[in-house]
Amino acid sequence: MFSSAQLVVGVDIGSHSVKVCQLKRTDKAYSVVSLGSAVLPEGAVDDGALNEPEVVAAAISNLFKNLKIKKKKVGFSISGYSVIVKKVNLAVMNEKDMEAHIMSEAEQYIPFDIQDVYLDFQDLKTNTPDHERTDVMLVAAKKEIVDDYLEMLDSIGLQATIVDVDGFALENTYEYNSPKSENVALIDIGASKMNINIISSGMSVVARDIVVGSRQLTEQIMSQLDLDFDEAEAIKLGAQSAGEQQQELEEIFSSVCTQWVLEIKKAIDLYRSNYPDAPLVKLVLSGGGSKVSGLADYLSQETGIEVIQFNPFAKMTSNRRKIDPEYLKNVGPEMAIASGIAIRPSVI
Repeated sequence: MFSSAQLVVGVDIGSHSVKVCQLKRTDKAYSVVSLGSAVLPEGAVDDGALNEPEVVAAAISNLFKNLKIKKKKVGFSISGYSVIVKKVNLAVMNEKDMEAHIMSEAEQYIPFDIQDVYLDFQDLKTNTPDHERTDVMLVAAKKEIVDDYLEMLDSIGLQATIVDVDGFALENTYEYNSPKSENVALIDIGASKMNINIISSGMSVVARDIVVGSRQLTEQIMSQLDLDFDEAEAIKLGAQSAGEQQQELEEIFSSVCTQWVLEIKKAIDLYRSNYPDAPLVKLVLSGGGSKVSGLADYLSQETGIEVIQFNPFAKMTSNRRKIDPEYLKNVGPEMAIASGIAIRPSVI
């Protein structure tokens, strides 16, 4: 066990908004201390790259101030073109030898110049007495992108002690809430990307980022129904009726959501081909895009698998006088990655 003083503040920087989550440890559970989000101008962050670091820094600084967060140690996660996650199969060896081997052979696995990336790995320990090889998860992140984040956070007095990957942060918070023995696909749909992380027997076995997201749905509704952004968002989430334009709306949903489902089915098919005897029991949706009206039912129909919307705070406590429980439940899917970072203790 570790003290809550060691937990980082989770900062999830997306293309649409910044989400911040602070937790504390209470006996054997977590408690939500504070959380919030701030919308970013379009283009401030694009495919994981900070195009306008000063704007993002100001948004994070204001969130910390408004939420009265005093902690300076934070964690953030990255995704997109700057990150490569790859599983390789290697001979069993100790950690020191494995590190030396990976560093010397990394270029055959990673399509970046090895001098330009930060590289990390985890031995999944899949070897058996009859099979002296093991699966290893490699993660490579472009130094330029990571350093931009570190510099931006440092400019507002924050120290990043954890750098995570979106899919693994999502896995952290899901495994806190659910049994590790289940075979599930974690699907986080953001504004401009979708992250898929398939977990089998407590291990990540398929991880991928896909450049599709809920913003394309909003933009299609705005364009084809001649609406402003707020109206399009309300219709997308089912909070407002499309009225006489319902037929056109259904055609937009069908076109865009079909593309999402096809990408999800590709990942599921890859999993099934490698793990035919370990069927998926559910698909777990998170992210702002998971709230799209009718998406869960459509995805379940197309895949034949149960689909649920994820609430990372389901097994956490909170002060009801400070945080409205209904708000916490509603905002949960969007806070999945931020909470997954916030669960982690600082490494420094």
